[in-house]
Amino acid sequence: MTDQPVNPEAGAVEQPAVTQPENPPSGPGPVVGVRKGMFGSRGSGDTSGYSGLIRPITLPGASLGPYGGWFDDAVDTLRRALLINGASFDEAVEGVVVYRGEITFHVRREHLLGLCKVLRDDPALRFEMFSGVSGVHFPEETGRELHAVYHLLSITHNRRLRLEVSVPDADPHIPSVFSVYPTADWHERETYDFFGIVFDGHPALTRIFMPDDWPGHPQRKDYPLGGIPVEYKGATIPPPDQRRAYS
Repeated sequence: MTDQPVNPEAGAVEQPAVTQPENPPSGPGPVVGVRKGMFGSRGSGDTSGYSGLIRPITLPGASLGPYGGWFDDAVDTLRRALLINGASFDEAVEGVVVYRGEITFHVRREHLLGLCKVLRDDPALRFEMFSGVSGVHFPEETGRELHAVYHLLSITHNRRLRLEVSVPDADPHIPSVFSVYPTADWHERETYDFFGIVFDGHPALTRIFMPDDWPGHPQRKDYPLGGIPVEYKGATIPPPDQRRAYS
């Protein structure tokens, strides 16, 4: 005797709905570093009890179409629109990653502005809202140490996507998207302040949190823990990782 529901009109057992699995990456992505200990601490000792833990930091690899849902329509529309504007999708986009129900376009920096204009203006895309740009630093990813990650929202179609641009530490220049999305103004300043990514064409690329004479960029992974020694009412306070050692 079956416990599945029976459709009396069809006279057959109804089959349960099959959920389409998410499009997996075509393979593992690049290894961008190695995490040691529970929290990845360096030099100051790991008190978590997992100091011997070593695991690689791997990014998701590129996905192969079809991607499922509205992703395929968006990719096809973007491909056609770029051709109309004199650019090739394969020239502009290094790869497409569909991971955990989200889509990311890895974009070459020289095509970033043109691609953003298409995403904003094409009626089938209409990603008219710029939510922000975040910086990421992978010191071990040679030639691609700095990443800028852009978050776009289509209010018209209620969709979200992500753009990611990678540049070398030796040449940290990315075109500013201020001319396309004016709300990028302070977001790009923050990313410049904390990561040192230079957004060419920005109307006033200055620090927004740290003092103008602050040395370095505090959210880079090679920045000393606790920053630099701070003078407070005549007393010099060293960074936290230099105040105490664990044995």
